[in-house]
Amino acid sequence: MNIFTFDIETIPDVDAGRRLYDLADLSDNEVADAMFAKRREETGGSDFLRLHLHRIAAISAVLKTPTQFNVWSLGDTSTTEPEIIKRFFMGIEKYTPTLVSWNGSGFDLPVLHYRSLLHGISAPRYWETGDYDQSFRWNNYISRYHHRHTDVMDILAGYQARANAPLDEIAVILGLPGKMGMSGGKVWESYLNNDIEGIRNYCETDVLNTYLVFQRFRLIQGKLTTTEYEQICQETRDFLTASQKSHLTDFEKEWIG
Repeated sequence: MNIFTFDIETIPDVDAGRRLYDLADLSDNEVADAMFAKRREETGGSDFLRLHLHRIAAISAVLKTPTQFNVWSLGDTSTTEPEIIKRFFMGIEKYTPTLVSWNGSGFDLPVLHYRSLLHGISAPRYWETGDYDQSFRWNNYISRYHHRHTDVMDILAGYQARANAPLDEIAVILGLPGKMGMSGGKVWESYLNNDIEGIRNYCETDVLNTYLVFQRFRLIQGKLTTTEYEQICQETRDFLTASQKSHLTDFEKEWIG
């Protein structure tokens, strides 16, 4: 079984904001401020932009296969958004993995859909629903109740939005570090300060939380024995301890139990 746990971090799509709201003469920061203000007017308080107005700043992943384990961010600090997205879908083409996310159905994947549409990025394996591969008819990445994409938050909430829980809180309850370094609300500020590496590091710790909550979920599903679950946790700890990246070693140190 190939497991590809992923998480994205986003910033305002200021190019779209300029086109939609006729803001050609404003700086990126001013356009973003205008977009946030308009969103607060629409919602009565929240400035969280509608999904088609997000641009992807980072995609981080945990890949677990029978022969390898890795935690990384796609591309490097200079890789363009289209290239990052292409690499994401190339991984699906190569491994046909089980995609794992926290709120991926409600956020990450729709954002990827809109950005793929914008950049014209083809991803036939991802969009397959059985026309060319019959095994995808009853288990594909698109359908909400199929497990080829497993949105752990959605499943644990019983597909009831009122029961949704924040990843950070679930992670901390389970003895995991939760949020480290920053929060999603600070990503735009970090981007303006050219701290792309900080965004990627934060995204990697978030995806580690997701991966480990997912493995805990597999334990309660009966898909892992207690011994198998503990072996997976130890494998993760060993990888983090051996890492040369301080945010990964810090994650292991803050992981309780």
